[in-house]
Amino acid sequence: MQARPDLVKDIYLIRHGETEYNRKGVVQGSGIDADLNELGQKQAAAFFAHYKDLPIDKIYTSALRRTHQSVKGFIDKGLPWEQHAGLNEISWGNKEGKSPNTEDDLYYKNLTKTWREGNVHVQSEEGESPAEVLERQKPVVDLLLSRPEEKAILIAMHGRAMRVLLTHLFNAPLHHMDQYAHQNLCLYHLQYDYTAQEFRLLKGNCVIHLEDLPQSM
Repeated sequence: MQARPDLVKDIYLIRHGETEYNRKGVVQGSGIDADLNELGQKQAAAFFAHYKDLPIDKIYTSALRRTHQSVKGFIDKGLPWEQHAGLNEISWGNKEGKSPNTEDDLYYKNLTKTWREGNVHVQSEEGESPAEVLERQKPVVDLLLSRPEEKAILIAMHGRAMRVLLTHLFNAPLHHMDQYAHQNLCLYHLQYDYTAQEFRLLKGNCVIHLEDLPQSM
């Protein structure tokens, strides 16, 4: 049975555009409030050009600038906008902002392997665990769903945090979060059915709007 259109919420969920930290392979996490670089700004402009006519009722972002800048075109249209720190990227702790090196690469490889093995309460050094990220996301999800009058919303957030969120929305085990691929300024289009109380995935890691842009600059 199909859901009644008036009982469905469209959710357009994006990862922010590229920053210089992304380009250089440097972990930024929630402790680095980076701006979009030139390519990231082009990605944001391309996303807006492709989707500017969507009937968005509200914009939600994290508290970090790179998400604000990724939806600047929509904000400039005068659409309602809220920032929520609960949508911030995971804190990677004392290794954020450091140039990549062999030791740190091995550290991150082992940490994410630990998470995939089910140990999602393990924190990065002086940082957060995926389980802690999920706990701060849950109140934001509850808030979004408490507003059925917002028929379509745009959410801009971050790669690891997005993976955590998607496992929650689709009732998947948190240690399966890496199954949700993403790249800078990708789109996940979801629908929430208020009658069935479930989310549906319509598009995943979609980058059709970036087809004319280079992968890096």
